[in-house]
Amino acid sequence: MTAMKIFGIAGWKNSGKTGLMVRLVSEFTRRGFVVSTVKHAHHDFDIDKVGADSYRHREAGAHEVTIVSNNRFAIMHELRGGPEPSFEDILARLAPCDLVLVEGYKREPIPKIEARRLESANREPLAPGDPYICAIAADHPVADSALPIFDLDDTVAIADFVEKVTGLQRKEGAR
Repeated sequence: MTAMKIFGIAGWKNSGKTGLMVRLVSEFTRRGFVVSTVKHAHHDFDIDKVGADSYRHREAGAHEVTIVSNNRFAIMHELRGGPEPSFEDILARLAPCDLVLVEGYKREPIPKIEARRLESANREPLAPGDPYICAIAADHPVADSALPIFDLDDTVAIADFVEKVTGLQRKEGAR
């Protein structure tokens, strides 16, 4: 497997980032690529259920808790007041893949597309202040940008664009 490519989806809350991410993961997987994702949460989150054994391990003070089954495994790392890991540290923990799609991390110097929706919490454009935004995907007409503009729901065209920008190479036999 060659070096993994990285591409981001940036936008304000309710701008359509997650929906676009999910559709892109499905599309790239359909195309035969191995895809990983990284999502930045700006708030406290928990993937563990109160009362579960792993939750009890963390509550007791475990630094890391690993849950393993024959279908998947997860490692939860408690920061316990320590600093949030850098974007580079998170990427270094990922298993090799063809493409890492990144949701959030809007200030990272990676190529990204800006998601825009009329129902977005904030409608201030990110692209004018971010030279790493190389396109816009919106659910409404965008006239104030020289960047490529995509319909937010045109997953195939956006995936084609991401392939071109990242230099992803389709595998033989992939659709």
